[in-house]
Amino acid sequence: MIAGMNYIIIGTGNICSTYINALGRMPESNITGFISRSGRHPEAAPELPVWSDLAEVDLPFDAVIITTPNGLHHKTAVQAASLGKHVLTEKPLDISSAAMDAMITACRDAGVTLSVSFQRRMNPDNLALKMLLDEGRLGNVFAADLSCKFWRPGEYYASAEYRGGLSIDGGGPFMQQAVHNLDLYQWLFGVPVEVKSMTGTFCHNIEAEDHGAALFRHENGMIGSVIASTAVRPGMPARMEVHTDRGSFITTDDRITFWDIEGIENPAAEIEGEYLSSLNTAAIADTSLHEAVIADFEEALRDGRAPLVTAESARATTELVLRIYDCA
Repeated sequence: MIAGMNYIIIGTGNICSTYINALGRMPESNITGFISRSGRHPEAAPELPVWSDLAEVDLPFDAVIITTPNGLHHKTAVQAASLGKHVLTEKPLDISSAAMDAMITACRDAGVTLSVSFQRRMNPDNLALKMLLDEGRLGNVFAADLSCKFWRPGEYYASAEYRGGLSIDGGGPFMQQAVHNLDLYQWLFGVPVEVKSMTGTFCHNIEAEDHGAALFRHENGMIGSVIASTAVRPGMPARMEVHTDRGSFITTDDRITFWDIEGIENPAAEIEGEYLSSLNTAAIADTSLHEAVIADFEEALRDGRAPLVTAESARATTELVLRIYDCA
């Protein structure tokens, strides 16, 4: 039985501080130390040890949290599995089918749990929508339109060589910023059977796209669409409009902001704190959903069940992004 866990955080970049703050609010969970390729200490926890490689860690720990760039996730996940440690990684699972297969196989063979921080699934409104959709209470969904029109200044892409590239980031906003929203889309509505897409680079000097659109058709005939961008000034809230034969609803940054479904009351929850928006910054001030991800991860290990975000489910999101890129 696991009652609180000790973590090694792999990567000491921007997102590392989010997990430091989240774990700081979870008294039974602890950070043992960090892995940093550069040897950099995170400002939020300068007193904790830093190693350059997971094999060097000489203190006990139960699991790793991977916060390295997208295309490096598989390397330390496989290494952690070989040490018998559980793995929670930042989104996405990784950026290629081969890398994701390596992670899933290594963790399965080692008997350890692999999960991904798609924390927007933990939002109360999204959980309520998932339940209603799974129960079929919203009727026949025939359209879902997702708009992820964000802005990133040139300084964001200049802050690291890999940003906006294909080999490490894995792509532009479809793989990086809007992947959270695409994950919600496929979690709620399933994986489409047909994908059409267009992408382009308009406002940044980067290898990947900074704006694009995709059109989906699902097995039941449902038509979906998504726009993903980091080129829209000044940045717009993420918005999803869903239409069924019983009515419509709209979410804005994961909150239900319009509801008109025949016979069903609005399930929106009262949520304190900031919107989890990705408009103009990579920083995350509210860690409550990350805390929920970590709590679910630990409860899954304690109860012998799968976490809410399984590796296989997260893999489906990356595969959808890869199909969008292949088509474009």
